This record gives sequence, structure tokens and C-alpha cells, in this order.
Amino acid sequence: EGVDACEQYYEFIGGKRDSLDYEIDGVVYKVNDIAQQENLGFVSRAPRWATAHKFPAQEQITIVENVDFQVGRTGAITPVARLKPVEVAGVIVSNATLHNMDEVERKDIHIGDTVIVRRAGDVIPEVVSAIISKRPDNAKKVVLPSHCQECGSDIVRSEDEAVARCIGGLNCTAQRKEGIKYFASRKAMDIDGLGDKLCEQLFDAGLIKTSADLYALELEQVVELERMGQKSAENLMAGLEASKNTTFARFLYSLGIGEVGEATAASLASQCTDVEALQKASIEDLVAIDDIGPIMAEHIHSYFSNEDNRAHVSKLIAAGIKWETVKVAHLETAITGKVFVITGTLSDMSRDQAKQALLALGAKVTGSVSKKTDYLVAGEKAGSKLTKAENLGITILYNDAFKAFLKEHSA
Repeated sequence: EGVDACEQYYEFIGGKRDSLDYEIDGVVYKVNDIAQQENLGFVSRAPRWATAHKFPAQEQITIVENVDFQVGRTGAITPVARLKPVEVAGVIVSNATLHNMDEVERKDIHIGDTVIVRRAGDVIPEVVSAIISKRPDNAKKVVLPSHCQECGSDIVRSEDEAVARCIGGLNCTAQRKEGIKYFASRKAMDIDGLGDKLCEQLFDAGLIKTSADLYALELEQVVELERMGQKSAENLMAGLEASKNTTFARFLYSLGIGEVGEATAASLASQCTDVEALQKASIEDLVAIDDIGPIMAEHIHSYFSNEDNRAHVSKLIAAGIKWETVKVAHLETAITGKVFVITGTLSDMSRDQAKQALLALGAKVTGSVSKKTDYLVAGEKAGSKLTKAENLGITILYNDAFKAFLKEHSA
């Protein structure tokens, strides 16, 4: 109990690290009380009731043999060091990110340098620093290319960004390939059976050029791919078909719009039910949506103002992608701005469906009960949130009462 005890345990386990038969990278502290865990809740990707205390990363020395420049989904150009292979924390490392040219210049990395490398968080290999005293006379300075090696478009670097970008957009094969991987990923369209390797294989074989082409694939084409059997091909086709039934939030996230992550996509979907509404929205309209600032709004507006992007979205929808339309409240209602918390298992709908129904009426839905909470929607096994709501005198809507509440305010 307490910070001192946590520190002591951290030091104790750290002392055992090198003698263990397996790799560890730190310890995790958790609140040892389920009720308190429920009260603390989650942020978008992690619990508030647990935190990792990492050990210092293990480091090794090797040589930078070359530096390549990779093109990402958004056109970001990332310098990658090609290293003389070295074992770091149990893994052979031959490539390491240099992040961006600011980092290359700050660390003064040259081709031919002897460098210290580590795996950040014991996962991602990175170059920590160069050992300048060991720099050979023939070491070469790393120079950002002026044109994209994939499509030949200009590479530009704005004054307010550390990242240089290829301006090729959908004309850049590298950006399109990475965009397809992103589109198929678990948090996006979640296409079962379509991993990064298969995305590259389909792209390199000329069977797809954009994510929309995935839905035009035929079984006979897929079966012909190297190392692709009949069953795997059938599984992919089934995965593609199943992915057509999605949510608007997932669809927006899958488009890879700059600055639009899961939370932003959910905010957009809660205020706009279709693509047409987003295409018509001004920057001012977008800024008015909760959690969307001027920079995000600019990215979203720019994306839907681009004719190529609009055509791409139309092609995806024409391929059969659909989602359940949730009615959005454009007028003030009796519960506009009211704060709801949903807990337990509801009898007739999922908690996500309940959330979408409330958002459509202009309500706000949060994850934890507080004095600001107006209503608690309680299903079976509601737990500590119900107890806290009762103690605070918050209005509680059980299953049947909640259904009646929605019906009354949706009329």
C-alpha cells in the first residue's frame, strides 16, 4: 500500500529481471477494489485504475548501414535506419525508426555512425544517440529527399510541422496501400481474414488500388494468390461481406481523415447521421460539435471538399457498406444537454445502442457517476454506479422505465 511500497516492489522485481526465464518490461499497479475500479472507469484506451511502471529500456551498440524513407498513410515521410543486426532485449533488431528529420538533426545521426539502440517500451526499436567519437571519415549526412520514391510527387515540410509529407495523396501507391491496411484494421472496418500481408499481396498483384476495390474482389481471383487456399479465400470473402454492416462511427474512422481517431469519429457520428451532412458542413458547423476543435474541423472539411475523396466514399457506399441510421436531434428537447450514465445489462438493447439513442436526443453520455449526472440508466448487475447514484439522489431509469422514457422523448 502507498507509493513507497510500490517503489520498493518495482526495485525488487527489477533486481530479478535478468535472472528470469522470460522477458518483462515493468510492473503494473492496480486499484485492488472492484467498486473503486468501476467508479474510476476508463479513458478511451486505458483504465484509470491501473498504470504501468516501465523499467529502463535495454540498450545495445551497432552501426547505421543506411537510411531509407518510408511513406505512411497520410503521406508522412519517416526516416528509418538500416542497422547492422544486433540483439536487443531478446530480439534481433535490424531496422529502427528515426521519427522525423528534426530528430535526425537533433541526434546528429549520420550513415556509418556507431549508435546506441533500444526498444522503446521494450517494443519499438529506436536510435537513442550517435557515438560521435567513433564517427568514420566517410560518414554521410542524412538528407531528406525532394521527391517521393513511390510516386515522384514533391515532398514538403511546413514550418509548423516536424513531419515532411508526400503531397501525392491518392496518386501515391504507398499512401493508398497503407490506407487499405488502415481501412481493414480491427478498429476500422474489422475485415476478418485481411491482415497487412494479404493487403500488400492483393495490392501488388494489381487486384486492388483502393479500399473500395476490396468489395469487387471475386473468389476465383483470391484463390489464385500465392499461399492462398480455397478455405482461406472463402473466409476472406465472408469477412468482406460481414464488414459491410458497420456503424457510421467505424466507417468515418476507416476513411483515415487527418486527426480523426475513434473518439472524434464517434462525436461526428453522434451529430451527423450520413455523409451528405458532413459534405455540407462548414468549418463553423464542425467546431460546434463536442470535442472537435479548429484543426480537426479543418481536416474534416478539407477531406469532404476533395472531389476524389467524395468519389471514393460514394464508391464504398455503392459497394454495400451500410449502418443503422440514428435520428439526430436538431431541435432542443427536454433532455438536450442532460448527462446520462449507463450501467449494467439492458434487456432489449446493448449499452452502445442505448448511448446512440440518447445522443440522438441531444443528451450527453459519460462513463462515471458524479454530482453532474442527471440520470442513471440501470440494467441487471448495475453494481457500484447504482449505489452511488442512489446516494447522490440521481434519477434512475431501469429497463422498462428507460424504454418508456425514450419513447416519450422521441415522439
